[in-house]
Amino acid sequence: MMTFDQAAALLDDIAMEFPEAFYKDLHGGIQFEEDALPDPQFPPGEMYIMGEYVQDLTGNFIVLYYGSFAALLADEPDEVWEEELFATLAHEFTHHLEHMGGLHDLDDKDAEFLRQALAGEERPEDGEGTDR
Repeated sequence: MMTFDQAAALLDDIAMEFPEAFYKDLHGGIQFEEDALPDPQFPPGEMYIMGEYVQDLTGNFIVLYYGSFAALLADEPDEVWEEELFATLAHEFTHHLEHMGGLHDLDDKDAEFLRQALAGEERPEDGEGTDR
C-alpha cells in the first residue's frame, strides 16, 4: 500500500500538471489529510469521501483524504493510486471552476448520484467513493 508520504509526493506531482489558471482564487490551495472520511449517509465502510471543495471564512481550498484512498485502494498498484488521485483532484478543480463561474452542474450531478445510491437505484462500482 502506498504510504501517506508517497501519496503526498505523487499528489504534488499531479497538482503541477494542472494549469496555473485553475489555482486562481484557490486561497488555501490543495490540502492532503491523513484521515479517512467515511460518508455518514452510508453504513460504515461502504462509502468514503475522497475529496472536497471547501468554501469557508478562510477562502476556497481543496482537501483530499489519504485514509479514504487507503481504505479503497489498499491492495492496488501505484498506477491505480495515480489514476484515482488525478481523477479526484480534477473533480474538485471542476467544483472550484464552476463555483468561480457561478455554475453548479457538478454539484447537481453529485447530489443525484448520492440520491440514487441511497435509494439503491445505482450503486457505485467497487473501489469508488464520493467526491464533494
